[in-house]
Amino acid sequence: MNNSRVIFSPNKRSLVKVLHGVTIPLFVWFMLVTPEDVNRIGRWAFHVHSFLGLIFVSFALFWTATYLKRGLVGRPGPKLGPRAKRAHQVLHKTLIWGLFGVALTGFGLGVTSATQLWAGNIVPIGVPLNLPEWNDFIGQVHIYEFYILAVIAIGHAGFHTWRHLRLRDNALRIMAPKALHRFL
Repeated sequence: MNNSRVIFSPNKRSLVKVLHGVTIPLFVWFMLVTPEDVNRIGRWAFHVHSFLGLIFVSFALFWTATYLKRGLVGRPGPKLGPRAKRAHQVLHKTLIWGLFGVALTGFGLGVTSATQLWAGNIVPIGVPLNLPEWNDFIGQVHIYEFYILAVIAIGHAGFHTWRHLRLRDNALRIMAPKALHRFL
């Protein structure tokens, strides 16, 4: 047995747990904190905010790529009725494609900007084409898209909380780290 090469290959559920564990607090952060908020604190705060955005977008794109390669990770569950099973699938696909859309419009903001924007002060976001009207339009789409997605994410959380409490199918335990199981 050759131990010279170790490959980290988590199962699909572990991967999704990590994605949830990182994405949820970042999602909340971006719901509550805007670039204008951090600009008032200082340039360093804007760089931190931008770096968090880079992490968020990287995870969103990775999540989309994983979905395209493997499909949805979990089944709806045997206790769900036909409509709830359909809702399960629609919620998850909407979140995946919605996160991709947020990343795409963020890229659109970089491309239509008058100056070079950097994600996390590391990655250039396209070549700025200086299209102010398009930048304003894409900026509005980006904002509305994100907050509509936030409402869908809250609905998603509510759906799984309902499953966990009403159907007692351990829907929350399936995605939560083991350290939190005793609270669920």
